[in-house]
Amino acid sequence: MLEMNRRQFLKAGTLLAAPTMLGLVGCGSAPTGSGDASSDAAEFDGTLVVGFDQEFPPYGYVGDDGEFTGFDLDLAAAVCERKGWTFTPEPIDWDAKDALLNSGQITCIWNGFTIEGREKDYAFTDAYMNNSNVVVVAADSDIKTLADLAGKSVVVQTDSGAQNVLEDEEQQAELAATFASLETIADYNTAFMALEQGTYDAIAVDEPVATFNVTGKEDTFRVLDERLNSEHFGVGFALGNEALRDEVQATLQELVADGTVEATVAKYADQGVSMDNWCLPEA
Repeated sequence: MLEMNRRQFLKAGTLLAAPTMLGLVGCGSAPTGSGDASSDAAEFDGTLVVGFDQEFPPYGYVGDDGEFTGFDLDLAAAVCERKGWTFTPEPIDWDAKDALLNSGQITCIWNGFTIEGREKDYAFTDAYMNNSNVVVVAADSDIKTLADLAGKSVVVQTDSGAQNVLEDEEQQAELAATFASLETIADYNTAFMALEQGTYDAIAVDEPVATFNVTGKEDTFRVLDERLNSEHFGVGFALGNEALRDEVQATLQELVADGTVEATVAKYADQGVSMDNWCLPEA
């Protein structure tokens, strides 16, 4: 693969990303799947195939060396190393995640995957990370607060958490009703390019993705101080695969205890990852 900087490569991608975001679940509150568990979960063969979106930095993306990298992928790799499993990162089309998971083509979704609103659809680990959705505008925009979005065009990624938050009557649907338009777009890299070109007035997006794209481009973009919501990330397995979920969570908690998680957080600190947002206790 030809060498290029990370931002150039990311802008060239076209896969879908970003998890769905609703409600609020306390850290460590065991928000596991509550639907009818399937009895035919495939037997685990020692290869953890992690489904992720390669355009969702800092959790999963393509590094400067052309290799898959990211905070969540590093955590998954560390779990596999501890267990003696084979780690296989698998970039996916976000719209196909359920079909891939339920067919066994991927073992889990580990990619800044929001728990809230999905508790009955997946066997989730306990929450390990806090997250928020924020609004990004042009640096010279007259938009200073959420109220200033009235009459403006706002873009979100299709099937993203931000879209769900803005369409949820119990969250920010009332705010969205004041917009001139709420548009959807295939991926956030394209959204940031469109915002820079003036196609839209604002982007609603996950805070870590905003931090990644705004850092070093503060003369181009600005993040509003007010957040749209608060939520939590977990690792999602198919219903019926609770035993493997529990094993992964227990190992992740061991990595909290031995300092591996803190070291991994430090690696991505300049991309907005912080121990202040970590919420899974050690074993």
